[in-house]
Amino acid sequence: MYILKNALVSITRNKGRNILIAVIIIVISAACAVTLAIRQSADTIVSAYETKNPIEATIGMDRNSLMNALRDGDKTQEEMINAFNEIEGITEEEVISYGDSDYIKEFYYTYNLGVNAKDIKEATDSLVKETTEVKTETNTSTWGGSRPDGKPGEHGGPGGMRTDKKTTTTKTEKIFNEKAQSGAFTLVGYNSYEDMKDFINGDYTIIEGEVSSDFNSPNCVISEELATLNELSVGDTITVIDTNNTKNTYELKITGIYKENTDSSNDMSSMFSNSANEIITNVSFIKGILEANEKLSPTITPTFILNDIEDINAYTEEVKKKGLSEYYTITNNIESIENATSSIKNVKNFATTFLIITLIIGGVVLIVINMINIRERKYEIGVLRTIGMKKIKVSMQFMMELLMVCIVSLMIGAASGSLMSVPIANNLLQTEIENSNNEYNDISKNFGMANEKNPDKGFRGGFGVAQINQVDTINAVVDFKILAQLLGIGILLTLVSSLASMIAISRFSPLTILKERS
Repeated sequence: MYILKNALVSITRNKGRNILIAVIIIVISAACAVTLAIRQSADTIVSAYETKNPIEATIGMDRNSLMNALRDGDKTQEEMINAFNEIEGITEEEVISYGDSDYIKEFYYTYNLGVNAKDIKEATDSLVKETTEVKTETNTSTWGGSRPDGKPGEHGGPGGMRTDKKTTTTKTEKIFNEKAQSGAFTLVGYNSYEDMKDFINGDYTIIEGEVSSDFNSPNCVISEELATLNELSVGDTITVIDTNNTKNTYELKITGIYKENTDSSNDMSSMFSNSANEIITNVSFIKGILEANEKLSPTITPTFILNDIEDINAYTEEVKKKGLSEYYTITNNIESIENATSSIKNVKNFATTFLIITLIIGGVVLIVINMINIRERKYEIGVLRTIGMKKIKVSMQFMMELLMVCIVSLMIGAASGSLMSVPIANNLLQTEIENSNNEYNDISKNFGMANEKNPDKGFRGGFGVAQINQVDTINAVVDFKILAQLLGIGILLTLVSSLASMIAISRFSPLTILKERS
């Protein structure tokens, strides 16, 4: 209590010096508050991007491994093609097995199946001509030796008529679709909106109708090109045909028409885009086709959402142990995510560096001021030591003075820094706020959920889009975590600057101080 009382008296007695210390600490704390707010805003942006773009692992063909295996076997091209066709595709059971992992948050998969269609023209500019040969025989009569009119016959030997048969070949050409055997159209099946990355990314956009929310009914969306070529519109039905059994037919109702926005849609070397013959439906519909004909082989494309970026290697090893073929490999989107967030991470690193430099400079200034303070108060220290006060108590009094000034200054600096942090955080987040809102609206339009006719139509699903709100309160920027960090910074500066005081006080001799004073 005596130390605290003396500290208060000393603070009021040396106002000028303590005001200078307070100003320095206020500047340091305000700068730290702004810096910490920048770091927190950067973390928010990175977290938002990672929410929109989680760590994904997919299974793809390892073409290098495949080519090496085929090349080592010294196979011909035909043998290589047959060997490639013998590689088994991934089954749904295997996908479910790979998805049952502690490293996986969730997973989904799409089905692709080739089909033909009834009374629908395929969107293609590569028609193939099939040439057939038809052989016909004709009879002609010729004379041997000499003819009745005395002229020589066409053949030597005795005279008389001879009948020859001539064979002529007639070539006919028939134009047909080269994809008819494997399926002129591709059914693409999804399980939910979240699986439809082409629409979420904006590669496909609904221009009429919508993507149905019923993923169990025979609904579909088709390309604008296919709709135009066959004069189809929303509400019409199309009939798809099993490629191996033409008796198996299935009807789909068109709920939407989409347009492709990728580079292939602007490819001048092709009349139609890559997705022109894609009929987008749901997995349930495709499974119904497969149940009716077990000979059909769909292509299953899985996507696994990992819990953390550090899990990718462990998950890859786990999948290989579960039996993934050596001709398949695990790919991920880690590099693209890191490239996209590198700039904002650089801002965070810059803020961290600035924070460290601020603390170092502030600490040095406080140490210098505190050393000057000690030298000016040497006589006071000598008196206190002469009347019996221990060195530790004298040091505690000086530390208490600095700590009291520091706490008051931190409160003022944190408040002023918080006020400045709100516009700074908003400036950093403004682009992300606008992008997030625009992207959410654009994705809704891509699915046909909001358009000029239905501008207020509600959204369905999150589409993996993170919503970032505008910062309008101090609490949104400087929370308890930052306040705790500021308090820790204040205590750290107090201890560092007081340490020099304690060393100086411990080296002072009371008698020497008093003699110098006299």
